[in-house]
Amino acid sequence: MERALYGSQGFYRRPGGGPATHFRTSAHNPVFAEAVGRLLLEVDARLGAPERLDFVDMAAGRGELAAGLVEWLAAADPELARRLRVVAVDLGPQPKGLPEAVTWAAEAPSGIVGLLIANEWLDNVVCDVAEVDEDGTVRIVEVDPATGTERLGGEPDEAQQAWLAQWWPVVGAELGTRAELGLDRDEAWRSAVAKLARGVAVAVDYAHTAGARPAFGTLTGYRDGHQVPPVPDGSCDITAHVALDACAAALPPDVETTLTTQRDYLKLLGISGSRPDLSQASTDPLGYLRGLSRASAAAELTEPAGLGAFGWLLAYSGC
Repeated sequence: MERALYGSQGFYRRPGGGPATHFRTSAHNPVFAEAVGRLLLEVDARLGAPERLDFVDMAAGRGELAAGLVEWLAAADPELARRLRVVAVDLGPQPKGLPEAVTWAAEAPSGIVGLLIANEWLDNVVCDVAEVDEDGTVRIVEVDPATGTERLGGEPDEAQQAWLAQWWPVVGAELGTRAELGLDRDEAWRSAVAKLARGVAVAVDYAHTAGARPAFGTLTGYRDGHQVPPVPDGSCDITAHVALDACAAALPPDVETTLTTQRDYLKLLGISGSRPDLSQASTDPLGYLRGLSRASAAAELTEPAGLGAFGWLLAYSGC
């Protein structure tokens, strides 16, 4: 999975249109930049309007969210826009046409004062898969990187067994039951939050919590807008949903966390799919059409069976 996604010929190293050519995320919706901008305004107020406010976009794709935020903030709060440092973090090549205000980087800076957001990053952090065999033994799934053919290998190591026991128990489960081990996701999130000096980090992702784990896992692939088998040959995205409750528990005790859904949190930020008043159509037809477009985009972000069901894990550090 590591080589297939991030190796020299990996899926996320390829030139071209980037993830947007294969699947749609919230970052490709213009209202998402507004929502993140509203959250950034709240973070700025919480931090007392520091001289420099940071915005760091993890797994930035082709910079869609960072560029959209810069544009929205320039209109919404020019004074804050002048104080803002924007860093888009991605292993892919820097896209053309990125606003000058956006710095492209291979890793997040340290000492962040502001907001770090990781939209659909943790689901692409590598994870081992465990499966229950015919004897009831839990084994690690091995895969042929050329064909995707799977077989069962050895048993999980001590750290993996401890994680499974706490977060995704499968011992004694029926044949074929799977668990996707989140140790690497937990460490990735802990490392990202550690980049904060003062501020808020947000993980937005396909997620599940204890008591509602998928019995047979979620590992899958995406290519050209279609779901495909997760063959780790570099030709497709490989993703698995995230145990965000385990990620939250992996943080230091002095870091406050909130776990909610995108639908619920965007409503707190004032984002909803409510249509504009029909009377506006006769008095301001262009404004009415813009309102309809925004309502449609907001509805996509808050759809309870779609993007609205995504988990939002917020971590507050030093503030």
